[in-house]
Amino acid sequence: MRLAIDTGGTFTDLVIEDVDRRRLYKRSTTPANPLEGVLNVLDVAAADRDCTTAELLGDTDLLIYATTRAINAVITETAARTALLTTEGHSEILVFREGGRSGPFNHRRFYPPPYVPRHLTWEVPERIRHDGSVLRPLDEAAVRQIIDDLAAEQVEAVAVCLLWSIANAAHELRIGELLSEHLPDVPFTLSHQLNPTIREYRRASAAAIDASLKPTMAAHLAELESTLRAAGLASPVVMVTSSGGLMQAASVAAAPIHAIMSGPAMGPIAGRHHAATEAEADSAIITDAGGTSYDVSLVRRGRIPRTRETWLGPRFTGHMTGFPSVDVRSIGAGGGSIAWVDDGGMLHVGPDSAGAQPGPACYGRGGERPTVTDAALVLGYLDPRTFLAGAMALDTVAAERSIERFVAAPLSLDLHHAAAAVLEVTTEQMVHAIEELTVNQGIDPHGAVLVGGGGAAGLNSVAVGRRLGSPRVLFPATGAALSAAGALVSDLVGEFATTLPTTTADFAYGDANRVLADLRGRGEEFLARVAESHSGSPEIEYFAEARYQHQVWELELPLRAAAFEGPGDVDALVADFHELHKEVFEIDDPASAVELLAWRARANYRLDAQPNGTAGSRSNGAAPRMRSAYFETAGLIEVPVHALGSLPAAECLSGPAIIDAGLMTIVLPPQAIGRTTHDGGVLVDPWGPTS
Repeated sequence: MRLAIDTGGTFTDLVIEDVDRRRLYKRSTTPANPLEGVLNVLDVAAADRDCTTAELLGDTDLLIYATTRAINAVITETAARTALLTTEGHSEILVFREGGRSGPFNHRRFYPPPYVPRHLTWEVPERIRHDGSVLRPLDEAAVRQIIDDLAAEQVEAVAVCLLWSIANAAHELRIGELLSEHLPDVPFTLSHQLNPTIREYRRASAAAIDASLKPTMAAHLAELESTLRAAGLASPVVMVTSSGGLMQAASVAAAPIHAIMSGPAMGPIAGRHHAATEAEADSAIITDAGGTSYDVSLVRRGRIPRTRETWLGPRFTGHMTGFPSVDVRSIGAGGGSIAWVDDGGMLHVGPDSAGAQPGPACYGRGGERPTVTDAALVLGYLDPRTFLAGAMALDTVAAERSIERFVAAPLSLDLHHAAAAVLEVTTEQMVHAIEELTVNQGIDPHGAVLVGGGGAAGLNSVAVGRRLGSPRVLFPATGAALSAAGALVSDLVGEFATTLPTTTADFAYGDANRVLADLRGRGEEFLARVAESHSGSPEIEYFAEARYQHQVWELELPLRAAAFEGPGDVDALVADFHELHKEVFEIDDPASAVELLAWRARANYRLDAQPNGTAGSRSNGAAPRMRSAYFETAGLIEVPVHALGSLPAAECLSGPAIIDAGLMTIVLPPQAIGRTTHDGGVLVDPWGPTS
């Protein structure tokens, strides 16, 4: 039995994969103490299985954990007090960033502060050339004085990023030795070890973010593991990473930047799996509508999208991780997003969220502002008695009062029109986020299935699909906990990288093969360690960061093999790059040579699959209930409410209707046709058979 836990901003999700089926559980996150929410959802699952929490954990073979702890620490500026050591004369790396600016003519905007403030940045007397030769030896006496200054400033973490340490790491390594000797209790990160990229800002930013998270994440993961051990867990604990894989918890504590996008990265993994198995599609738009945010990603031809340009905060003015991660875009449009009317009479939804505390007005926890959840309750889409599978009762009167006061009255609308307007604005925001990822990049969303994940996805994903022209909308059985479910179909992953510039016009066969052999050795060592405690199958993939000569940005190019035997292998690499470049940018340049800057190996250890099972059990024959619900084209009408667990596979349902999936409510508007899948999900034709 495997457990996957995802602590989001509003809810903590648990998916249990057992021998016969998958079960989903959801409880409110406790922001002050996230581990309390983890234990709460485990207690609920144990009670449902008629056992104790200790017995549940004792039967667990693997526990997978995802958390927003790391990214929250960065966004809320509660990470450790961190110092940056860099080459003398180059202290402004984090200040200058990489260029780029939104609103270039808005001169009222303040220049954003660097991740590490200038007064905690020290310049180290040393210099390495681009070829690895030493221009200026490291001044160790100056480094010792800097370390004394660090102690006086009471820094809690240190990031070290020297020029061209990727070509010769001797100076960074020596500084690491001196830090270990004189500040043994202060964690540090060396940039060449963490992110050996040729781009200085990305390397410095990654090192600074990683170092700043080490005290927080080390303490959090240690507390998590000790709490779970005390509760009865004996199996390994692994963590979800930003790159869409799993890592041992101890490895994440040593390099916590891997956990920055811990939860959202799993959505595309799960979406790809369900799109292939339930919709027979290899291209999908994956959405995850939680309580706080709406996450969007795109899978093309079965490939998980990855990026090295993950920004924490606004693009250009936030902080870039500079680290490979699954490409997920987020907007503030979840179930807890607050609806408000500005002074000009314009309705907005988000980006502020009511979160878990106080939550929407209908939660009865002190929240007064109307949210998407309140609007859905007013429209009759949610049953106040069965929310979260009956775990929480909703206050319809409080929701109506909130919508009336803050939306209906300012806009001079009746109650139902106001609630519908909130859902419509939310839909438009979601459509815009998807278009940013697809249409604006020259990708037509018409041919991709839209996967609706997250507890709030069922409220308006069919409406989103209609606006996009998507032919099908899929709600997986595990969709209410999509990210947690994705963790159960992910691999244990180790990523290794090194820098070696060369071109296909004058290819360095010996150096390239030496680098790839080293990466292969590191990958095999990682897989051997993993095999000691897990059963599964190993695989190593190889990539090169490639570009046409004189281009600014690189593309991650998959390699066909781990060695180059002759010109034929290089010709194949060039052909593959032309094809990749055309796919991404719609153009290629067959006459140009290809420049290769860095080389990467991704070691995947695919865990042995559990027996297949659906999310929950079916009990055919239950008649649908009837409930009043409002639809813009039909008004307030009586509609059937089908319990998903009572429907057989391949059952067809016509809108208007509502499907109660326990932790998710799926709204079928008029004309939409839904069909249950063999895995327990629902596949919807947004406009019916004529679409």
